[in-house]
Amino acid sequence: MLKNTIKSLTLAAMLSGAAVSAMAADYKIRATANSNENDEDYDGLVVFKNYVEAASNGAIEVELFIGTQLCSNGAECLQGVADGTVDVYISTSGGASGIFPYVQVLDLPYLMADDRIAESVLSGDFTRKMRAMALEDSDNSIRLMTIGNTGGWRNFANTKRRVAEPADMAGLKIRTVVADLPQELVKALGASPTPIPWPELFTSFQTGVVEGSKNGITDIMGMKFPDAGLQYVTLDGHAYMGALWWMNNEKFMGMPEDMRQVVNDGFYALQQATFASPKRKSIAAYEEFVAGGGDLYVPTPEQKAAFKEAASPVYDWFKSNVGRGEEVFTALTEAVAAAEADVSAARSADLN
Repeated sequence: MLKNTIKSLTLAAMLSGAAVSAMAADYKIRATANSNENDEDYDGLVVFKNYVEAASNGAIEVELFIGTQLCSNGAECLQGVADGTVDVYISTSGGASGIFPYVQVLDLPYLMADDRIAESVLSGDFTRKMRAMALEDSDNSIRLMTIGNTGGWRNFANTKRRVAEPADMAGLKIRTVVADLPQELVKALGASPTPIPWPELFTSFQTGVVEGSKNGITDIMGMKFPDAGLQYVTLDGHAYMGALWWMNNEKFMGMPEDMRQVVNDGFYALQQATFASPKRKSIAAYEEFVAGGGDLYVPTPEQKAAFKEAASPVYDWFKSNVGRGEEVFTALTEAVAAAEADVSAARSADLN
């Protein structure tokens, strides 16, 4: 009798909860990522959905669309955000550069030394500065909510030889996207930039059309590039792979302040999840790469300084050729300097 009573009460509670959940959503957020469920972007969205729906007590419902269900590329998806057909979208800096060219500042090499510096910078006023710029340039339609990570750090990898210093890059055909900044970087280091579509890269390694790339280790292993001959990875960490999370500003501002706070805190939780996810996934990826005979090289501090010096002309190119480039470059370098000072002081305090 007692068991039956408990079962009845439990079933009633479940049905009641389902009914409340179905009726209580006052706001609906349609979020999309042009990736898959193995990606850091998906990890972040799951955390965001769980937090927002729970913290709003069901007043906000988050719908996830993974892949190309709502839109297929950066330009189309950001137009969707501006129009309100997409509420939340995640892009790389390259994916957003057609509309906001200055976001490519995140691709400038060797400005942020490690995860701790990068995470400090992207959690502070630099992101608010880029938010203000994007709102201004989109007539207040596209709001930058946060910047997380998608894939760790970009490193140089190739099929030919160990790259320990800039001179070792000479003559290598390095795959880039069709964008000026990465091509300028590759040229500054003495290599030859070769734009190749991502789906064609595996075959291009096999045939020698390209001999190297600049990717994170999870992308390298996920695409099985070692099977195509990619056997040398240099952990130069030239760029933190930033993930820009955009939201329709009208949707955000149309919520009452308490619900905006929930969404804002949800993006904080999402950011922390995407900071953490690549660290965990990269461990297995590096182990797999080495186990398969891959050569993994960590440059000395002196060698990293040489890479930065060789790449430095790209900074002037960016400031001179990208709209609002000098403005955003100054904002980033000032944020990096402040983060370095704060982290250095914290490290010193923790050692004593």
